Amino acid sequence: MTITCDTLIRVRYAETDAMGIVHHAVYPVWMELGRSDLLRQMGQGYAEWEAQGVMMAVSQIQLTYRAPARYDELVSVRSWVKEAGRRKVVFGYEISRDGVRLVEAESVHLVMGPDGRNRTLPDAMLALVTSAL
Repeated sequence: MTITCDTLIRVRYAETDAMGIVHHAVYPVWMELGRSDLLRQMGQGYAEWEAQGVMMAVSQIQLTYRAPARYDELVSVRSWVKEAGRRKVVFGYEISRDGVRLVEAESVHLVMGPDGRNRTLPDAMLALVTSAL
């Protein structure tokens, strides 16, 4: 059973363009909020990973825009783990408003140490992310 996390966000004026539509660069920020909430919900927040010397460098982001979000709307970012391995973790996202899908996305993260060198996930962290699949 895939574990999902829904993060609610009220669109702020600063996140919109002159037409009141959310700027495309905002969605990856919302994805980060959803991903962070998901990890906390699973029992260990990203700050705890960093404290243990595990960093997750974003290597790829893919978004498909279906419909716009606008100022003051309440949107939901649904996040889940799509793929988990020792060297990379892939997260999936669906951003919606009132059941209308606005964006489908995924982000690929490589496991690194504080020195920026490639590492592998420790067994406990690997078990945590694979349990969400």
